[in-house]
Amino acid sequence: MRDAADIEESDVCLIVEGAYPFVVGGVSSWLQDLITSLPDLRFSIVAIKAGFHPQPWQIVPPPNVVGILEVPLLVEPCLPRRYPALQMRRIGRLLLAFLSTGGKEELVHLQQALGSLKPTPAAGDLLSNPEIFDLFTYYYDTAFRSSSFHHFFWAMRVLLGGLLKMLLVPLPRAKVYHTISTGFAGLLAARAAYETGQPAFITEHGIYMLERQIEIMMADWIGDQIETGLTLDREGHDLRDLWLAVFQTYTRACYDACDPIIALYSANNQTQRRLGARQERLRVIPNGIDADRFIHMERACDPARPLVALIGRVVPIKDIKTFVRAAALVLAEMPEIRFTILGPLDEDPDYAADCNALVQELDIANAIQFPGRVNVAEWLPRIDILVLTSLSEAQPLVILEGGACGVPVVAPDVGSCREMIEGRSAADQAGGIITQLVNPEGTAAAILSLLRKPSLRRSMGEALRQRVLKDYDRGAIIAEYRHIYNALGAQVRFSELQ
Repeated sequence: MRDAADIEESDVCLIVEGAYPFVVGGVSSWLQDLITSLPDLRFSIVAIKAGFHPQPWQIVPPPNVVGILEVPLLVEPCLPRRYPALQMRRIGRLLLAFLSTGGKEELVHLQQALGSLKPTPAAGDLLSNPEIFDLFTYYYDTAFRSSSFHHFFWAMRVLLGGLLKMLLVPLPRAKVYHTISTGFAGLLAARAAYETGQPAFITEHGIYMLERQIEIMMADWIGDQIETGLTLDREGHDLRDLWLAVFQTYTRACYDACDPIIALYSANNQTQRRLGARQERLRVIPNGIDADRFIHMERACDPARPLVALIGRVVPIKDIKTFVRAAALVLAEMPEIRFTILGPLDEDPDYAADCNALVQELDIANAIQFPGRVNVAEWLPRIDILVLTSLSEAQPLVILEGGACGVPVVAPDVGSCREMIEGRSAADQAGGIITQLVNPEGTAAAILSLLRKPSLRRSMGEALRQRVLKDYDRGAIIAEYRHIYNALGAQVRFSELQ
């Protein structure tokens, strides 16, 4: 961890919340690959984390990372410094104005007001100020009287504390600011764009706002909810409304400042549009794979006993039970078929035990395997059909890996599965079959249709292979990001990148 002043100017400042370098997999692995693949560019990282205590790094940054600034969201306890009441009241009004609109003008004025305070305050100085407390009270009295003030106060402290941390932390100097989500990271990107005049853009792997909506609606840590029964009409607001409204504001602020606004697939572009992103800024850049690792593998399938595989963790979100039930339906008609589930069993042992119990109950233990964690590349040449039954996905790379080997895919209509399997236009040939969620019968029917028609299996596998080579080549995708970084660093607008 370094101070921003100690970090030399970079070509790209990556702004990440709750990921790199503290965790592996997902966005962190994607970032590490991106940075490593562009060794001539210098990167700095703003790593936003929950608490202010040291957190071990799980990833070793490559040499072209010139520095990492860790920014905790939690407001450190401190003895508050006193500031003029007039300035505090103005900052309070600007905070409320920004929370209402998420607009550029309100954010810029708020940033300027904070910059005028001498000495430079900490977030705790402001949150402990009597004038800001009066702001909390006024906001509560006008909108949240139905909730406990105690819970309201701590919710505001967390939400405004994170906002103030993003506005007060010293910025690393960079030619381009690239955030990987909206939320607090997106706020910092918006501030960076307005304060420095340098461009900012965003790549969303999942839609942060939707993830927060689900989390907030399911949260049992948000107290004092209004009981509405079966009616949708109610008087007043509860604390879920507060959390949702604030994150919606932060999302608008990020989208207003960022250009381009990138998603992994077109359906998420349209979600971004519904959340306030401008249509002309939207762009799709999918994740890709190194297809050369797979396309030269020699097929080693057994025509007499085809193998149907699910590659994924044995956890509820992957809905392994639907795959098991579909296998039983297929085996009732074609008992020679083999099934395997390739993925770790130790992430949710209780669920893994339930899946094994279901296999025993359906009396198909002799036809279905659970090898656990495996080298997928060693299995792909033997697989005839790849199946997903997940309840949620973004852009599953296993479809691309299977496709590169010419393996057709059966998958539900979640995330980018349909776009990957069927293509982006009506003229594209399908590389598999899309099913409904939690539908063993539909999944079994799709598997059987491919098993009974080897020629269809081969043609769909070849169609998917060609699509992977054309649209999901890792080298081409890295080149796209290089082009964006170079163009934005030279202050070229997104419309000129097309």
